[in-house]
Amino acid sequence: MKKAFSLIEILIVVTIFALLGMLVTSAIALSIKGSQKSETTVKVRENLDYALGIMERQLRGAEAVSGCSGDGLSVSYTSQEGNLSSFACVDVATANGYVASGSARLTSTEVPVSACAFTCLPTDSPTQIQIDISSGLVSLTTKIDLRVY
Repeated sequence: MKKAFSLIEILIVVTIFALLGMLVTSAIALSIKGSQKSETTVKVRENLDYALGIMERQLRGAEAVSGCSGDGLSVSYTSQEGNLSSFACVDVATANGYVASGSARLTSTEVPVSACAFTCLPTDSPTQIQIDISSGLVSLTTKIDLRVY
């Protein structure tokens, strides 16, 4: 007499392998999704760090800082070369917000800035400027001590 697998045994084995395949596929999909989210967060953080670095160098080395705007969306300063310039939060209430230096963008078009504020401390003749920038999951804050000339 020949030994063979019955139809029910084969169906059970196929079902077990199908379930194992679904579990492995969902684990791989979750891993890829987490990796993509991590890469996006790193990209956003690097972009915001770049913008903060530029602002920090320019403001720390400025000859004079005339202060923050009343709404906290911009700060004006005189550069070491004597040029009047500013940093501003542009369109932060929309999905296309960004940080600008004069007329140039400091943040990428791929990184929309959702919240941004400049706070001058003290308000009349600032000696310190606090910058808050947020883009989705990433929020950065820095305080810049200004040089007093």
